Amino acid sequence: MRPLLLLVALAGATLFLLGLHLELKWLTLLSKPVPVLCLLLWLRAAPAGAYRRWIAIGLGLSLLGDLLLEWPADLFVFGLGAFLLAHLAYLAAYLGDTRRLAPFDLLIAATAAGGMLFVLSRAGLGTLLAPVALYSLAIGAMLWRALARVGVVAPRSAWLAAGGAALFVLSDSLIGINRFVAPFDGARYAIILSYWLGQLGIAASAVVLASRQIRGTVCSAG
Repeated sequence: MRPLLLLVALAGATLFLLGLHLELKWLTLLSKPVPVLCLLLWLRAAPAGAYRRWIAIGLGLSLLGDLLLEWPADLFVFGLGAFLLAHLAYLAAYLGDTRRLAPFDLLIAATAAGGMLFVLSRAGLGTLLAPVALYSLAIGAMLWRALARVGVVAPRSAWLAAGGAALFVLSDSLIGINRFVAPFDGARYAIILSYWLGQLGIAASAVVLASRQIRGTVCSAG
């Protein structure tokens, strides 16, 4: 990431963590979107393409979800909807690279998403069972297709996307456990750090892919 954007992103992350520690809701609301906004600006430096476009859409929807979940009101379902659409955008990006079945990757993703849904449903979701089940399906599909890119596209892009998707699943799982199963100390810190690292991996997968395309074009021209 460019030095200035990296500095702003780190400042936003630091202020958000400080807001959590001091329980300053206004500070967490203002600072939480900053790191993802910096990732969006970082993507603008890459050449246009379908993969970058879908990743940018996913980041934009995630930015909306950040604001909805941090807003001083119970907008959890709306935040869930925003992140659901973000996962579908990432899914579209990954499907644009490959549609191979990748059964082993499907098994990994189904186990992760299905296990998360099983644990949450046992705790009792009530009227949220259907939306959470839909969300689990979407995030499982997103993880599956991210893993399926490994061995098909440039290794760095593939592994960054796969790692980012896995961290996103971890972050969402921690949200579910903390909200519906058993709240635990440090939950919000673990959730946000795994979320930001996941988004960084996903965004970087687009930038690395774009950089590779630029180098290939330059080499061909030479």
